[in-house]
Amino acid sequence: MDWQVELIMALRAVIAAVLGGFIGAERERHGQDAGIRTYGAVALGACVFGLISAHALGTSGVDTRIAGQVVSGVGFLGAGVIMREQGKVTGLTTAATVWSTAAVGLAIAFGMYLLGTLTAAIIFILLASHHLPGWNLIAKKNHKSDDHN
Repeated sequence: MDWQVELIMALRAVIAAVLGGFIGAERERHGQDAGIRTYGAVALGACVFGLISAHALGTSGVDTRIAGQVVSGVGFLGAGVIMREQGKVTGLTTAATVWSTAAVGLAIAFGMYLLGTLTAAIIFILLASHHLPGWNLIAKKNHKSDDHN
């Protein structure tokens, strides 16, 4: 492999880890167990697996199988985060955002910088949105309408 290609791959891995850490920073700021290190590692790992997939292109379908296994592997990781406590389910947001952070890593691995960055920003906004003024009013309305179903 050409050293220039490896340098580009290394840069992609760094970008993925930084974007994952960006998402994790919001979680860590609000005291969640999965934070900067977890999200950064998920995005980095997904990116490196994606880079391996991209490099293996043309070797009898290995490229798509590796990327596909990232999706199911991270989904399994997320399933371990979901808990049931006192009749309530917890960890769903963490599981969903860990899983979607893997998509950030894969996007960066395949050179889709805009898509990866946009996805990271959207995840961050989704995570931060419940801290906006007025969120409690929206949440209370949704809980009241859920009671009628």
